[in-house]
Amino acid sequence: MNKEDFRIVFMGTPEFAVASLRALVEGGFNVVGVITAADKAAGRGKKIRYSAIKEYAIANNLKLLQPEKFKNETFLSELRSLKADLQIVVAFRMLPDLVWDMPPKGTFNLHASLLPQYRGAAPINHAIINGETKTGLTTFFLDKEIDTGRIIKQVELNIADNENAGQLHDRMMLAGADLVLETVKLIVEDKGISKDQSVFIKKGELLKPAPKIFKEDCAINWKKPAEEIYNFIRGLSPFPGAFTTLISTDSKRIYIKVYSSSIEKAKHNHKTGVVILEKGQMKIAVNDAFIQLLDIQQSGKRRMHITDFLRGVSMKSDYLAE
Repeated sequence: MNKEDFRIVFMGTPEFAVASLRALVEGGFNVVGVITAADKAAGRGKKIRYSAIKEYAIANNLKLLQPEKFKNETFLSELRSLKADLQIVVAFRMLPDLVWDMPPKGTFNLHASLLPQYRGAAPINHAIINGETKTGLTTFFLDKEIDTGRIIKQVELNIADNENAGQLHDRMMLAGADLVLETVKLIVEDKGISKDQSVFIKKGELLKPAPKIFKEDCAINWKKPAEEIYNFIRGLSPFPGAFTTLISTDSKRIYIKVYSSSIEKAKHNHKTGVVILEKGQMKIAVNDAFIQLLDIQQSGKRRMHITDFLRGVSMKSDYLAE
């Protein structure tokens, strides 16, 4: 079958998915339908905002479906009418089996890790938080259990020691689009040989999870080693953002998000969490070094470099980071 006759339904929501959809459209593949999340009100004015995928689909005259519920018979009937040979999922919600099992060639997902490592909703963040130097992307056929289906193809990527989650996300978005394109070509040509994930697990290897990250997970623990704190900050930057509260001796509290930092190796006798201000810098004492804060955002203010923050805030008392 040639690619013009091969019918594809694409499912996704955020900008990360747009790169893959664009690669398919510009590659001349027959995308017969796009499925994305229902519109939601957002912001202070509660205005309706379209997902990035919806905006792309409208701009390129692609058929768009936005089901509230996947088991709704009207939606299922519309989906069947598209007669897709293959469905592709990129950054989307969990699907019931009557959806992913519908097309004859199956449904594959793009995941931002080298499965079976980092199964879950936040693989990019967790890989950096854990100090990994390598990660990758995987295409795999959907199965009943999340992120456990048979692997079709993988690509490996290095993680720079100063790279944050946002920067890695953007690189993976582009590499992922290429991988989706390569995977579709294999399936169209009936060369999409898949392997069980157990084949990819080395003897004695422990699998690391990548669960969804909530606000309470983002508090910086200053009692941890400097390297772990540094990785934690960049692993949550720019979103959702690691945070801490600076508490003064007179009980004044300053809540800040920390987007970037550096490590200053030095022996000291300071109490863990003590805030040191000197020469336009802010350092936090940890048990084996100092963490220098570089890029932060005070609650209710804009994001800024630490020198600009210190220029506009009065911190005459001693502070402790908690």
